[in-house]
Amino acid sequence: MAVYELDSFLRLSAVLNYQLSAAALGSGNIVALLLEDKPLSPYERDTLLGVLKYLGRAYGTKRRRLGPLSILHPIRATALLARAEEEANLIDIMAELLHDKLEDISADHFSPEEWNELEEEFRGLLKRVDPTDEWFLMERLELLKRHEEGQTYCQYIGRMLGQGKQMPDLVRVKLADRLDNTLDMRVDIHDPLDGVDFFSHIFQLLFVGSYTGYKPEPAHPPKSPINGAQRLYELFKNTVLLSLVRQKADTSEDTAASRLFNAIAAASMKEAQRTIMHIFGYHVTDIAEQKRILEEAMAYCVQGGFDVVTTANQGQRLDGLFVGCFDHHDSSIRKEQLRVLYKDKPLMVQASVAFIVIFLSFLGDEKYYVRGITPEGIRPEPIES
Repeated sequence: MAVYELDSFLRLSAVLNYQLSAAALGSGNIVALLLEDKPLSPYERDTLLGVLKYLGRAYGTKRRRLGPLSILHPIRATALLARAEEEANLIDIMAELLHDKLEDISADHFSPEEWNELEEEFRGLLKRVDPTDEWFLMERLELLKRHEEGQTYCQYIGRMLGQGKQMPDLVRVKLADRLDNTLDMRVDIHDPLDGVDFFSHIFQLLFVGSYTGYKPEPAHPPKSPINGAQRLYELFKNTVLLSLVRQKADTSEDTAASRLFNAIAAASMKEAQRTIMHIFGYHVTDIAEQKRILEEAMAYCVQGGFDVVTTANQGQRLDGLFVGCFDHHDSSIRKEQLRVLYKDKPLMVQASVAFIVIFLSFLGDEKYYVRGITPEGIRPEPIES
């Protein structure tokens, strides 16, 4: 499967979710789906069955924001990782399956007796690997956890990459996690971009006088638990991750990491395209207004505004986009800024254009990253003339 295609992802989700509901055969089939016929020893397969059993007890009936069972995320992220790797590696797979263990699974959700039993089960899983692998596994899980209250996403990724520079596999685990989160923002039956040539529509809008606009066939889709502004925040997080990976981690010799990196860029670019087509199809439908919005974004791009974190209030609407809308220590401030952004559909379109340019640049230039995104945090810089 192309790991960045939404339709393939939706099919994978459906198959895994079906197996999770099949109590008798689910775990064995899930392991087979994860590995895609990549060989592991019977002992290693039994270990993975044990991890799935543990996760089933630990997550229980908890659900993600869109509604599916929470356990689906680590399983699906592991499937994406396994599809990027040439060979199955037990510790990589265990790290991906357990990557949220220290954040999501805590004593707060269990009785003392249940928690003790669950922790004993986890310790039993660790005993199935040799002590060196156990140490590296726990180090990975510790680095993947967000520790500091009020820490921005940029600071979290900077700390993780800085402390884990001797663990290149840690990058693969985080990239697979982000790829799953990028694709897991919709509950559509199929990709809204199916049958839509995004770049053809944009070209006609800008250059063909007789173009009548994009007119989607269905009525406006039902309201989703994740709206367009929140999806753009996820694309901001991907921009941060890919920029810091480019600066702090050499993935040139890591085929799996490179595949996952490119998959995130491709999936993010397509998500930004979906946002623009949705807004032009349902909200900003006047052709002249659409053209004005795009031309304004084009002018900002030509002067280099999408290659650097800019300062707000410099006379352009896109100035300070990252620092104003997305990068906040206080989550309540960020939620309010995203609420304001959601109401500003022209700015959402221009932000989506920015992300398309950014992710195309990641795909086209192996040295590219957004200047001003540093391991210490977001630092606005002047646009180079």
